[in-house]
Amino acid sequence: MSATAMVSGTSRRSFLLGAAGAFGAGAAGALGTARTASAAGSSAAAGRGAAAAATVYIASDSTAQTYSSGYYPQAGWGQKLSSYFTSDITVANRAIGGRSSRSFVQQGRLAAIHGLIRPGDYLFVQFGHNDATVSNAERYTPPADYKEYLRNDYIRATRALGATPVVVTPVSRRSYNVSTGKFNVSFPAYVDAAKAVAQEEGAALVDLSAASRAYLDGVGVEASKGIFLWLEAGRYPNFPGGAQDDTHFQERGAIEMARLVSRAVARLGLPLSGEVVPAAAG
Repeated sequence: MSATAMVSGTSRRSFLLGAAGAFGAGAAGALGTARTASAAGSSAAAGRGAAAAATVYIASDSTAQTYSSGYYPQAGWGQKLSSYFTSDITVANRAIGGRSSRSFVQQGRLAAIHGLIRPGDYLFVQFGHNDATVSNAERYTPPADYKEYLRNDYIRATRALGATPVVVTPVSRRSYNVSTGKFNVSFPAYVDAAKAVAQEEGAALVDLSAASRAYLDGVGVEASKGIFLWLEAGRYPNFPGGAQDDTHFQERGAIEMARLVSRAVARLGLPLSGEVVPAAAG
């Protein structure tokens, strides 16, 4: 395990629960752009009454984060997730770009969630894209370390607060086999680690890696440009020069990925599963 991740589960949990206060009110402002409109009431989640049955918190990276209108048509799947749940569910999207499973913890962002989360709530955790960035020491988290962060910080520490962790495997990039036209497994070591730790800990798993890849195979290589942030020059004011981005989504892609997540949740047998709207569960 790398030096940055050589922290015991107990000491990590102490950090998480202790850092929530230190991160404090400043976290709300720093993370304010990384949440859905329906999550605007998450500040009231601590004293939640009948207004919401549960809150779904999302800890993730730029593939899931909420983007302001200044980035349109770029969007993240967490930004669109609330559309697939009943009005009893609040989605608090705390995903933010450039974070790995490790840096999200070390920056106090998970502690901020744990400071708000309540029994009956959920934490969806999807990392892997930035964990795999070997060239960036701030982000890079080897697969073995990633697995232990998921185990100790995201699964066990969340359960200790009475909430339910849901492990989400990293969503696919626009990476495909040029000979077959089939999409490759993105970040396979991290996908395997996420699946393994979910099984070992008995945690709910959304295999977004497999679901997104199957969806992209059905769409096809060329049409997948309409899912990812491939934009023509001059079409969108926010991207005057266009874009050819194989990682991030435009609005249609974010909507489709959110649908895949919610469809998987509908099959998990959790109380939350009954809150998925029929259009997504089919």
